[in-house]
Amino acid sequence: MSNIGAHVSIAGGIILAPKRANDLGCETFQCFTRSPQGGPAPELTPELIKNFKLQMKECEIETFYIHTPYYINFASLEPRIRHSSIKVVRQELERGSVLGARYVMSHLGSYKGQTVEEGIVKVADSVKQILDGYAGTTELLLEIAAGTGNIIGDTFEEVAQILNPVKNMAGFGGVCFDTCHAFASGYDFRTPEKADAVLAEFDKKIGLKYLKLAHVNDSMVDLGGKRDRHEHVGDGFIGVEGLRALLTTKPFQKIDWLLETEDSKREEDIRILKQICGR
Repeated sequence: MSNIGAHVSIAGGIILAPKRANDLGCETFQCFTRSPQGGPAPELTPELIKNFKLQMKECEIETFYIHTPYYINFASLEPRIRHSSIKVVRQELERGSVLGARYVMSHLGSYKGQTVEEGIVKVADSVKQILDGYAGTTELLLEIAAGTGNIIGDTFEEVAQILNPVKNMAGFGGVCFDTCHAFASGYDFRTPEKADAVLAEFDKKIGLKYLKLAHVNDSMVDLGGKRDRHEHVGDGFIGVEGLRALLTTKPFQKIDWLLETEDSKREEDIRILKQICGR
């Protein structure tokens, strides 16, 4: 059965994240381990690692997930940006391994100034470099994008082209499916029949065995709107029943669900998702 969680703040230190998640009624959570805007990562001392794991145990949360910083761009024409992105994501995998995270998920970047095909090649090569020689326990997930501008990964075909060269590498996990992003990119799953069709296409082009995690967000923009604008569950163009159609399928019942909505109504969002999950 799916564990239901949300993205929580690490203000004051990552040690506070498990309790923040628990206070919201979460069964798991997602967080950053460093500032998403830039700067060095806070040191993970042996004492901090020990206390973090103790907090996880006290909150009865078995695992959590890490989101990479916003500035990651594996397709950049600027080598400095691309190499920095590779370094940071490798660090996040290593940090996740010592903290006990199941997955690190990352956006892929923009192909601005080149063809999408050239950008895809750069992304796949970057992922190869991240995983080269990696021996940790935390695995990397590629996140589906919303299709804004020149962002890579908004179609199953693009994700598959990046996944195929790296899928057998140690440390590669699979795909994080964001409901808002997929909907904004043009994938309509708001009825059981449409949800089955989307999953059949995912299976054909990527493979359902690589579906490992879900970001569950409603959408401020309508189908195919090509904008990444998360909305509270039931307040957007997908709606509660639209999300229910997808989330009650067998593949989504096997993976965890993570909200990325604003603070104001997250407890209500979590309550609705638990109801969809049958709890």
